[in-house]
This record gives sequence, C-alpha cells and structure tokens, in this order.
Amino acid sequence: MKITWLGHSAFRVDTAKASILIDPFFTGNPGFVGLDPKDATAGITHILLTHGHGDHVGDTLQIANETGATVVANFDLCMWLAHKGLKNFSPGNTGGTIGFEGFSATFTNALHSSAHISEDGVSHSLGSANGLMMHFEGDASLLHMGDTDIFSDMKLINELHQPDIGIVPIGDRFTMGGAVAALACQRFFDFKTAIPCHYGSFPIIDQTPEKFVLGMEGTRTRVATPAAGHSVDL
Repeated sequence: MKITWLGHSAFRVDTAKASILIDPFFTGNPGFVGLDPKDATAGITHILLTHGHGDHVGDTLQIANETGATVVANFDLCMWLAHKGLKNFSPGNTGGTIGFEGFSATFTNALHSSAHISEDGVSHSLGSANGLMMHFEGDASLLHMGDTDIFSDMKLINELHQPDIGIVPIGDRFTMGGAVAALACQRFFDFKTAIPCHYGSFPIIDQTPEKFVLGMEGTRTRVATPAAGHSVDL
C-alpha cells in the first residue's frame, strides 16, 4: 500500500486492486500548490468523501466525470452531486459498509458539521460528517477520521475495525488540535502508523504537526509526516 498526502485532508491510496482519492480538494488548496492534478488522478478507481464541506468535496465532480471513478459518500451528499451531474456513485451512511473489488468502506462517526453554503447565502445540509474505515484484501486497514474532535466512541471504532493506519486531523479550530489528537490515538486506538492531516494549508489552522508529533513521543505508533505530494509505503 502506498499513501500519498495531497495537502490538507486529501490523500491518494494505491493498493493492488484499487486507487482511491479521499477528499480531493485541489483547486484553492494551498497545500496542493505545485502538484500536478493529472498525476494525482491517474488511474483512479474510487473517490471517497468524508463530508460535504468545500475543502473536502473539492474537485470531486470534475475528477469523477473525467475518470469514471466511483464516488462514495453519504446519501445526501451523493444526491447533491448527482443533481450537479455526477454519474457514477455509491451512497451510504453512518454505520454502513459498501464492498468493492479489493476493499470495503465503512462510514464511521465524526464530530463535525457538513453543509454547503450557496451563492445566495443559504445553507444546504449535506448529511452527516463521517470518518471512513477501509479494509483491504491482503493489506493493512486504514481509518481516515475525517474532520472531528475526540469522542469516547472512538474506542468502539477500534474494537470493531482494529485499523492499522490512522489518518488524523490535527489542525485545531475546526478539528481537534495536535495534543488532543495524540490523546485520541493513545487512548482509543492502537495504530501501527499515524499520518496527521488538516494542517499547514490555511493560515488560521496549525501550520506544523509539531504538537501531534510531540504528543505521540514514546508510543509504539510510527508517526509519518510526508511533505505534500510525497508518499508513505506500508
């Protein structure tokens, strides 16, 4: 498995049978500056979305319609994207699991909001915010937490799914900060590898993973902090 950070909360996950984009926010993402969208999307089979905010839905519609990739998101978000022209999608909702060739995706809880503000200032609900738990055939399991704070039922997510790898939001203000994220990883999970995200993009969130890295010192979890556009091989 190869996991490539594409800035903010956007990732590409490549396995033997699938190439997945998660929250592909490219246009307007300061963390994606200098990266090539064609490289990021080449051979993509699926696009997984944690929730409906613009910095996570990002360029989904264009990428999906250009590549034919299947979009996996909560029902409300899928229907909203379908209304805008999305052709290939597979909706679900919290607690549900969808199986694909080579992997499955389960919608887990996240403590966050999920809405779109239209040009006339009206807020449109786009379902719940979620994390995404992925199990791969013959490979490590991966939890992208989405945008969230710490919550005690993370313990149940770990009990049910036992993720090997955690993608963890740490930027503060809109998600838990680095110190709290480290507490969540230590108290509720047993990750072999943790990859922080949702930092270093916009100036009003934390710019470095330092608080998270310090908070994880002395644990058996490997913390990987690739630069945007770089990969972690697992």
